[in-house]
This record gives sequence, structure tokens and C-alpha cells, in this order.
Amino acid sequence: MQINNWFVYLLRCADDSLYTGVTTDVERRLAEHNHSNSRGARYTRARRPVELLYHENVADRAAACRREAAIRRYSRSEKLALTQ
Repeated sequence: MQINNWFVYLLRCADDSLYTGVTTDVERRLAEHNHSNSRGARYTRARRPVELLYHENVADRAAACRREAAIRRYSRSEKLALTQ
């Protein structure tokens, strides 16, 4: 049985914008967004520091990408409602 190790996450950037992504290691990815000049997303590099608001475990990479796409279509208020 394979362990479910893909996550979809939502970050709040320093400019109060929201960023959604997928990863296999949420803590590592958060550190990359906050500290790495080569591994963090270009979007978050210009908006540091970022804070993790939400993450959810999903079945596999394909499911993570589908869920990420769905969340990106949400309004800001719908995204923030996930964090409640």
C-alpha cells in the first residue's frame, strides 16, 4: 500500500495575495518559497515572506493538479473559507 504523499497548499504572501501550489513536502516547499532564490516560485520570491494558510492531502499527483486548478478558479473569499 502506497502512502498518500501529495498535497495542495494555499499561501498568503506579504502583499496579502494568495498562492496555490502542489508538493510532496509542505514544510520543505514553504521554506523554498521563503528562502530559496532558485527553488521558490517566481511569484512568491517577489512577495516574501509567505505564510501557509491551508493544505490538504490528495491521492496522487494528478489529483493534486486537478484540485490545484479547481482552487485557483475559486474567488478570494472561497479560498479563505477553506482555511476556516
